[in-house]
This record gives sequence, C-alpha cells and structure tokens, in this order.
Amino acid sequence: MSSEEFEKLHEIYRSLYDELKLMPERVLKSHGEERKRLVRTFDERQGEAEEVLQGMEDELRGAPTSHRNAMSTKLRLYRRDLGKLQRDMKNTAPGFGSSFQPVEGSHHGIYASQNQQSTHLQSQRTLLLQGTESLNNASQSIERSQRIANETEHIGTDIIEELGEQREQLDRTRNRLVNTGENLSRSRKILRAMARRLVTNKLLLGVIILMELAILGAVIYLKFFRK
Repeated sequence: MSSEEFEKLHEIYRSLYDELKLMPERVLKSHGEERKRLVRTFDERQGEAEEVLQGMEDELRGAPTSHRNAMSTKLRLYRRDLGKLQRDMKNTAPGFGSSFQPVEGSHHGIYASQNQQSTHLQSQRTLLLQGTESLNNASQSIERSQRIANETEHIGTDIIEELGEQREQLDRTRNRLVNTGENLSRSRKILRAMARRLVTNKLLLGVIILMELAILGAVIYLKFFRK
C-alpha cells in the first residue's frame, strides 16, 4: 500500500531531520574547515531530505482517500520545518544561502547536486527495500521451518504414541505367552501324572489277572486232580 511506503519514507525523513536540526548550532560553534565540513554535510542531508519529501509527495498521490488528508498535512509540516532549518543555516553561515533554493511551496527545491544526491538516495532506498525483502524472505523461511518443525513434532508424537500402543500390545502378547507357557507346564505335569497312574493301573491290573489265574488254577487243581 502507498500509505505503508509513506510511513517508511517518514521514518527516513525523521532520521535526516533529527540530524539536520542539530547542525545550525554546531556550525555556529565551529570554525574553519570544521564549519565547511558541517555546511557540506548539511547541504547533502537537506538534499536527501528533499528527495524523501518528494517521494512522500509521490506516494501521497496514490494513497487511499481515508489517509490522504493526514498525509498531506504531515508533508506540509515537514516542508515548513525543513524551510525553517534552511533559514537558520543561512543566518548561521552568512554567504552560504547561495547554495540553497526556497523550500516552501516548491516540490523540487533540490540543490545543484540534485542528480548525484537523488542517485545516492535511490540507492539507499533500493538497499532498504532489498533489506526489507530479505527480512521478509528470512521471516517466511523461519515460518516454513517452524511449520515443518511443528509437523515433524506432531509426526514424532504420533509415532511415539503408536510405538507405545505397540509396546502395550507386545506386553499383553508376552503375558499371554507366559500364561500359555505356564498352562503348558501344568498340562505336561498333569499328563505325566496321568501316565504314571495309567502305568500303575496297568501293573495292578496285571497283578490282579495273575492272581485270578493263580486262584483259578488252584481251584481246578483241587477239584479235578486232587482226590
């Protein structure tokens, strides 16, 4: 949205203005080369501020109607403040005013070095936009990584739960096998006992048969052969 770009330019302007408003007093306290350096710096920064204001005015044309009045008022105040700083610098550094052009009421109050400054500011804006885009890409990448991490965590949780269920099933199966083994052991003991009783019964039956045969033989002997 244009209003968002306007706010970005507003932040850039505020940074430039905060630097500019300290310079008249610093120029007043300085001398010689230091004063010239500060004047040149003021010249450069004001050119950059003018470019930013021009950019804000361009954004104003495409801004939503609901934001346009507030943005327009803010822009007029910024031009007025910048014009006041220009006059303060003229009063502080006599003879310097020839390097300035009027600010108020002008949309293109740029210095003679406007093209170079415009290129410099455009480069800064491009770098800022590239940095913002890189941050957005990094944020999106982090969000994707977080989503993947969350999905991985959910998958891991599901796997752990499934493994827990499988472990419970294995424990139950193991318990059933243990019980089955115990039942088989008891069954083997019962079968062995039954086998022993069967052998015993067979032996007893054999003894009884032998005793009956002996008795029968004795009865026959006594009845038929002994007189």
